[in-house]
Amino acid sequence: MSSHNYLFSGSIVAIVTPMDSSGEIDFVNLKKLVEYHINAGTDAIVSVGTTGEAATLSIDENVKTILKTLEFADGRIPVIAGAGANATSEAIVMTKLLNDSGVAGCLSVVPYYNKPTQEGMFQHFKAIAECTDLPQILYNVPSRTGSDLQPETVGRLAKIKNIVGIKEATGDVSRVAKIKQLAGEDFIFLSGDDSTGLESMKLGGQGVISVTNNIAAADMAKMCHLALNGQFEEAEKINQRLMALHQNLFVESNPIPVKWAAYRLGLIETPTLRLPLTTLSESAQSKVEDALKAAGLL
Repeated sequence: MSSHNYLFSGSIVAIVTPMDSSGEIDFVNLKKLVEYHINAGTDAIVSVGTTGEAATLSIDENVKTILKTLEFADGRIPVIAGAGANATSEAIVMTKLLNDSGVAGCLSVVPYYNKPTQEGMFQHFKAIAECTDLPQILYNVPSRTGSDLQPETVGRLAKIKNIVGIKEATGDVSRVAKIKQLAGEDFIFLSGDDSTGLESMKLGGQGVISVTNNIAAADMAKMCHLALNGQFEEAEKINQRLMALHQNLFVESNPIPVKWAAYRLGLIETPTLRLPLTTLSESAQSKVEDALKAAGLL
């Protein structure tokens, strides 16, 4: 685990949820992935976030996957639970189910589809934080939710003692300074955008919750650790080599490309996703393949 002063920092993987060819969760391969990340130096695992296909898992499956990830991690690496929902009541149910599980904290997404106001988002996250002692990380990803959690609202939420940080996936690096200014220097800023992750760390961010990390775990760990130590030139070299991956892992909706890449590298046995997501199209496969080669992974 990072020796840095922050509860969550460094290279954090938004881990895929492996599935067998019929779409059932494949816990054998999940165990293999957890070992892969521990060996590669990943700092923490986010279980069932967007990349883990939380949206198509039932609450039972979400919780079971998180508990299995904890069991496989066996205290060697912190596990952060994806526990958000677009109904506040459902997010509270999910969070309460994890209260005594051993998770290090929860990642809670801005409610999607129903487009709450800033006040609605404030009340949503406040209600969730009040139902638990677990540290809460806000997750802002407007491209998926249709709503943008503004830095001013983050500043208000930061006053709630167990809301400790944000995963900011807008790719707007000017938000690092804005959020730190409004929420305080101790508020954890994690990038949720691989392409601008290093840039955000140069500006004072603490790390990246990464998709690329699923398939380039050692590289991402090294890059983030160099950046946290202020060795930006060396970090930049790694980042440049991974840049095609950062970009091409989004040629189709995440996690379609990264699941295919993990399969291509032999990290999981099938690239299966649950509908409405479908396996990476042939035309996109060559782009991801080229990016894997550019990164030196193939």
